[in-house]
Amino acid sequence: MSRAMLTAVPYPIAAVKPSATEKPRQVKLSTKTHKKASGSSTTAGFGAKKKEALWQCVTNCGACCKLDKGPSFPSPEEIFEDSSDIQLYKSLVGSDGWCIHYEKSTRTCSIYADRPYFCRVEPHVFETLYGIPQKKFNNEACSSCIDTIKAVYGPGSEELDKFKNAIRN
Repeated sequence: MSRAMLTAVPYPIAAVKPSATEKPRQVKLSTKTHKKASGSSTTAGFGAKKKEALWQCVTNCGACCKLDKGPSFPSPEEIFEDSSDIQLYKSLVGSDGWCIHYEKSTRTCSIYADRPYFCRVEPHVFETLYGIPQKKFNNEACSSCIDTIKAVYGPGSEELDKFKNAIRN
């Protein structure tokens, strides 16, 4: 999963030197988007409102079930501290790189209700595994899924379009 951390960029403020008769004032130099609580609107400049994406799983995708995604993704040893988690993860990887519990014909997980904690896209899992605070969960989960879907199905895939549409609504 991608661990790119995004941080809110405060409006840069520049002090404008006043004349002898004026009081000091501050001038806003930028209208960059501010991140707020999940699901809230943010200012996108020129008074436009932009709804922040909320992560949600999209049925019949399964990109996260491709466990061996290649060298651009972290290895189990880079993700997990507990050796039993590393061992469990590796035991789930089939010869084709897909999870042994992923049913390719139906694009579903045969153990979904009982899947390991690391297969769950939830705020506490992202904080435990990746150090991502809960307030950044939606942004990071969406970014991670987009990266994974692109790697598994391609940047022009139907799965990516479906995911992007789902998180916008």
